[in-house]
Amino acid sequence: MSTTGTTDHGEPGPWGARDGWETAGRLLRAATGSGAGLIAEAASLVQGWAVLADPIAGAVYSSPAAAAANGVHAAAAPQEHPYSVQLPAAGAVLVLTPAPATPPGHTSHVAATTAALLEVRGQRAAELRGEQMRLHTTLLRLLLAGHTDAVVDALGGSGYSHVTVYRLTGDDAPAAHQVLWRAVRPALAPHTDACTLLGRIDGELVVAEVHRGADDGRLLRLVSRVCERHGMLAGMAGPLPLPEMSTAYGDAAAARHSATPDHRIVPADAVGAPRLAPLLPTAPYTRWAASALRPLDPAHRHLLLVWLRTGSTPRAAAALGLSAGTVRARVREFARLLDADLEDVTVRAHLLLALRAPAVDGTGEGAGDAPVPPGPARLDVLPGGLLDTEAVRSWAGGLVDGLEPHLRIALTCWLRHHARTAPAAAELHVHRTTLANWIGRCAEHLARNLADATVRAEIHLALSITRSGADDPASLPRRGGRTYRRM
Repeated sequence: MSTTGTTDHGEPGPWGARDGWETAGRLLRAATGSGAGLIAEAASLVQGWAVLADPIAGAVYSSPAAAAANGVHAAAAPQEHPYSVQLPAAGAVLVLTPAPATPPGHTSHVAATTAALLEVRGQRAAELRGEQMRLHTTLLRLLLAGHTDAVVDALGGSGYSHVTVYRLTGDDAPAAHQVLWRAVRPALAPHTDACTLLGRIDGELVVAEVHRGADDGRLLRLVSRVCERHGMLAGMAGPLPLPEMSTAYGDAAAARHSATPDHRIVPADAVGAPRLAPLLPTAPYTRWAASALRPLDPAHRHLLLVWLRTGSTPRAAAALGLSAGTVRARVREFARLLDADLEDVTVRAHLLLALRAPAVDGTGEGAGDAPVPPGPARLDVLPGGLLDTEAVRSWAGGLVDGLEPHLRIALTCWLRHHARTAPAAAELHVHRTTLANWIGRCAEHLARNLADATVRAEIHLALSITRSGADDPASLPRRGGRTYRRM
C-alpha cells in the first residue's frame, strides 16, 4: 500500500520505513538518468514542485517549468517561503515545495535523499570535468587553427555555421571558469541548436558558442553575471561564420581592452566605431575610404583594425595570437603599401575612420556612391567636405569645448605621443604627476574613457576640428620654471 507523498494509487496512510526505501529507490533510479529526471521525480513524490537554483544560472532544473521563478526566489529569500524546504546541493540550492497533504517526514526524506544524490552526481561530474575541460580547450585551438569541419564533426555535425566568442580576463579566472562551467552545463551532444565550448588559453577564459546563426542571448547573460561576481573584464565578438573564428577571437580581445569596471563586457561592434563616423557624408566618405584602403586585402585590414583598437603592438599581438615582432613587421609593410606614416596620430585617426567606413560593393561603389577615383587616396589629409560640415563641427564642439587652455594643450600633446605620459611631460616641461593629474581632469570633463585607443582617436580629431589658436606646448601659459598659470 502506498502512502501520501507518492504517486502510486491507494489510500493515504502513515509514512513508514517501507515507503522510505521505496522513495529512495525511485529517486536513485531517476538519478541514474539525469539531473532533470531526479528533480522531476522529487516533485512527483511530494506532489508539489522542485527546483535546483544556481546563483549564476538561475533555475538549473525545474519541475514543472513554471515553478522556476518561484524556486529561484525561494533560494534567495527562504524566509518568504516558509512552506518550502531549501537544502544546499552540488553548489546550488534545492527548493522543494510539497502539497499541503504531504507528511513533513516524507518531504524531509525526499529533500535529503535528492540533495545527497545531487551531490553524488556533482562529484562524479567533477571527476570528469578536468578531462572535459581539456577536450574543450583542444576544440577551441582547432577552431582557431581553421579546422572547422573537424570540430563540427566532433560536435555531432549538427549544421553549426556560426560562432560567438567571449574572452575574459581577471585574477579570479579559475573560479570564474568553474562557475561558468557549472552554469552553462556544456555538453558535446548532437542535434542541439547550440554548443558552448569553454577553455583556458594563455591565462584567459575563452567561451565560444557554436550555433546555427541564431544567438538567444542566454550565454551573454551568464557571462555578464560571472563578470560582475568575479570582477572579470570581457570582450564579445560575433555571431560570425565559423571559418572566421580567428577574426572573432581577435575582435573579442580588442573589445576587451575597452572594458572597464563600469562596463565589464564590451561587444566588438561597439568598439572602433567612433561617434563621428555616422555624421560624415556617406558618398564622399565611402569613396575616400575605399580608395585609401585599396592596397590592403581583408586580412591586412583586420590586423590594422585590431592594432588601432588595442592601441599598442603587444596588445595587438596577444589579441591576434602573433608575436610582437611579426605585428611590427606587418605594420611597417602596411605603412609602405599605404604610403603613410602610421606613427602619426592624425594618420592613425584617419585610418581608423577608413576602416570603419560603410562597405562598398565589388565595383567600388556603395549605395548612392560614384565610382572610386583611380589611385589610392592619402591618409594624412582628408578630402574637402568630409569634416567641415555643420554636424561634424557641432559634434566636435560638444565634445571638447569648455576645456581650460592648459588642459587642451596638455591633452593635445599627450595624444600626439600616443598616450605616453613621460615624453609628453618632457615636451611640456611639466612633471609627469602634474600631467597625469591634468589628463585625469580632461577625462572627467570629457566623460570619456581615455584608456580606449578609439576614444582617443576621435578626441584628437575633435581637437583638430575645433582648433582656433596654437595648441602646441610653447603656448602653455607659464608663471616661471615648470609652473603654469590659468588664462
